[in-house]
Amino acid sequence: MARLQPPRGTKDLLGEDMRRHQRVIDAGQTIFHRYGFRQWATPIFEDTAVFARSLGESSDVVSKEMYTFEDRGGESLTLRPEGTAGVARALVSNALTQVLPQKIFYTGPMFRYERPQKGRFRQFHQIGAELIGAESAFRDAEIIAMARDFLVSLGLGDDLTLELNTLGDKASRMAWREALVAYFRQHEERLSEESRARLALNPLRILDSKAEQDKALLADAPAFDDFLNEDSRHFWQELKAALAAFGVAFVENPRIVRGLDYYSHTVFEFVTDKLGAQGTVLAGGRYEGLVEEMGGPAVPCIGWAAGIERLAALIAPPAEEVSDVAILPMGDTALLKAASLARTLRDHGFSLAIETRGNMKKRMDRVVQSGASHVLFLGDDDLARDVVQLRHLATREQEEVPIGQLVEALERARNS
Repeated sequence: MARLQPPRGTKDLLGEDMRRHQRVIDAGQTIFHRYGFRQWATPIFEDTAVFARSLGESSDVVSKEMYTFEDRGGESLTLRPEGTAGVARALVSNALTQVLPQKIFYTGPMFRYERPQKGRFRQFHQIGAELIGAESAFRDAEIIAMARDFLVSLGLGDDLTLELNTLGDKASRMAWREALVAYFRQHEERLSEESRARLALNPLRILDSKAEQDKALLADAPAFDDFLNEDSRHFWQELKAALAAFGVAFVENPRIVRGLDYYSHTVFEFVTDKLGAQGTVLAGGRYEGLVEEMGGPAVPCIGWAAGIERLAALIAPPAEEVSDVAILPMGDTALLKAASLARTLRDHGFSLAIETRGNMKKRMDRVVQSGASHVLFLGDDDLARDVVQLRHLATREQEEVPIGQLVEALERARNS
């Protein structure tokens, strides 16, 4: 029988990988709490229309990468390829559009059928945040500051650069879009095959094409700055002033775009050169039509998401968690007493392991290697006298402690 392996583009999270993964989530939860964000969890699969409507039928995700299937009832369902659409759907489904703003964060697995490569999987994990009801550029700056604080808390502040751009309001963006289409139509025969397909459906995506022949045309493409109206320029200046007030450094990058029509004004990416070609570790932007797409009112929002696998690859591995205490029972009767002691100590917040396998030397070797701070020896004589032998492994000091006073003795030792 062939040896079973995880499906292509997926991986098991074990040992150090799991500790890195959890450290990213824990850091995010700490920072989100400081900014007043609360966690939501949406299903990992939704009605296909949730993603087809929100991402657009012409997007690469919808046309090439979604895991879509028909269930036994004939419903078309899709494993979520990203988190924002589900959050917007949940807002409308739960009648929360009149209770704004909503400050939300989420974490969990996403699914895209694409070519696996370094830092990119078919089942991957994201951590993200959405501010629904973001009434001003100041709120955009605040959520970007939250992203910066999150990355700094992971120790990545020196390795990342914030790149920032504006897409302006809808009127500015549509004027620019028309100018881009006219420009690229003049040079259509020089575009890559993929960009020629995008020209009719999603022309802004040509700006982030990786094809060299497309890049050669971008230098002379119409600049968005020439199409910003006065309201959009004012929003852009407010955003930059607020970021400065929050102490967030950035560089302007006019090539950052979002191909979907509901994105507006602010778009940003935190990038690194530590992961090769896949340099973006966190990205986001302002959007104003997504809640409306889900059947709700027009609500301005801003959000971002980060790939946990990419962040985990950049951070230092956390130390492995170890038990505070190990119990070494000697004999069957002592083993049952060890179970009773373990319950008492765990109820008082101690992490604990009961070592039973092998002779005493082997058990002690495992305890020392585990990093436990204390070990309890429990033999027949100890049981008869209702005591345990408590050894502090760092100092090798050992004392006899009445079982009724064991919790207090361990708490003193833990606090000293």
